[in-house]
Amino acid sequence: MATAGRGEWSGKLGFILAAAGSAIGLGNIWRFPYTAGENGGGAFVLVYLFFVLVIGIPVVLAELSIGRFAKLNPVGALKKIAPGTKWSWLGGLGVLTGFGILAFYSVVAGWTLSYLWGALTGHASDVTSAEETAAVFNHLIGGSIMPLVLTAIFMALTIFIVRGGVSGGIERATKILMPTLLVVLIIMAIRSMTLDGGSEGIAYLFKPDFSKLSVGVILAALGQALFSLSLGMGAMITYGSYFPDRENLPQAGIIVAFFDTAIAFLAGLIIFPALFSVGVDPNGGPGLVFVILPSIFAQLPAGNLFAVAFYFLLAIAALTSTISLLEVVVSYFVDEKQWDRKKAALWIGLACFGMAVPSALSQGAVGGLTDFLGTGISFLDLQNIIWGNYSLSFGALMLCIFVGWKWGIPAALGSLESSGHRLAVGGFWSILVRYVCPVAVGAILVYIIITQQYF
Repeated sequence: MATAGRGEWSGKLGFILAAAGSAIGLGNIWRFPYTAGENGGGAFVLVYLFFVLVIGIPVVLAELSIGRFAKLNPVGALKKIAPGTKWSWLGGLGVLTGFGILAFYSVVAGWTLSYLWGALTGHASDVTSAEETAAVFNHLIGGSIMPLVLTAIFMALTIFIVRGGVSGGIERATKILMPTLLVVLIIMAIRSMTLDGGSEGIAYLFKPDFSKLSVGVILAALGQALFSLSLGMGAMITYGSYFPDRENLPQAGIIVAFFDTAIAFLAGLIIFPALFSVGVDPNGGPGLVFVILPSIFAQLPAGNLFAVAFYFLLAIAALTSTISLLEVVVSYFVDEKQWDRKKAALWIGLACFGMAVPSALSQGAVGGLTDFLGTGISFLDLQNIIWGNYSLSFGALMLCIFVGWKWGIPAALGSLESSGHRLAVGGFWSILVRYVCPVAVGAILVYIIITQQYF
């Protein structure tokens, strides 16, 4: 049952900035560049763009249609739309997934604060080789105290913003954070593209080499498009539930997806020209941001200023995502359990920090967590596999089935267009949601299960 005064965005702009903040995170600025680098650059980018259009945007709109209609959290929304059925479990899975992702994502987000501090104090410029930066990174994440402190700081920031409410907390924060992130990204991209040799990095990102395409590359692009937009855990259902009835929801949803993609491209335009300017292999893998880039910043003109700006925007991107992750869970307790928002944000945030402790200590501090249960993977990596891969994929698949086959396209389309603003490609959207999206997302799930290659 909805709670009176649960909040609402002040308008379309507030929603766009908040929802884009939810979608824009480490996946855009960290994962997209190294995934593109590992998969051949331009060819990957083209396939990624295709999947954003035919998979990402349709699923975003499907989730938003649920939220706008029900005006409730994921559990309450599915319970309202399909009363007397078991479909509310899907909403419960989304809430649990949001909690599970926040519990490990906040650990990685905390690392950005350490790198930002190092850049601000000038200590980051003291290390100039990839070997030195690797040692610094391993020392940081392998500690027993600092990872917990950084996670606690990041969680406290997240709790502080979410407890302020929808318009007074989340929207107010994202109206400052998102424009700041965009301005910093644009300035850094311009500076990076004008470095000597930077044009080679631009060509690498945008000039396709189709000989590099393979099934693995195609599925990697699909996975990036799906996970980058925070789909499958009910974040867009939750944010859509606060969307004003008078505003154009289809247009806003498409803008959010565009914004998310543009940020990923800008991150690529920062990183690849910088890599090529100093002759570093763009296939840097997950260590690109925390191991390779610090050594590159030390070699660039005004490199320390570059480093400050980069890790500042990385921290902002992470924060706008942790806000939405916590909000998914808080909205459930506010709507369904009638908890006070401030109480919900505080206690859920503290519980999530407790769940984050094993992940924070699993990068070398505690052997039993570093090689968890003899699996050969850390507790943090296991959480990413469970929640960030299997649960998100399964949740997105079932949401497509729910909207396309249980609730029905006419009802979903009616929700999207309830303000009188039409979705021009409504017929095409219905085909994608009912047939194409479930098959594509199902393919990702099967690929993960068979290959055990995770995103």
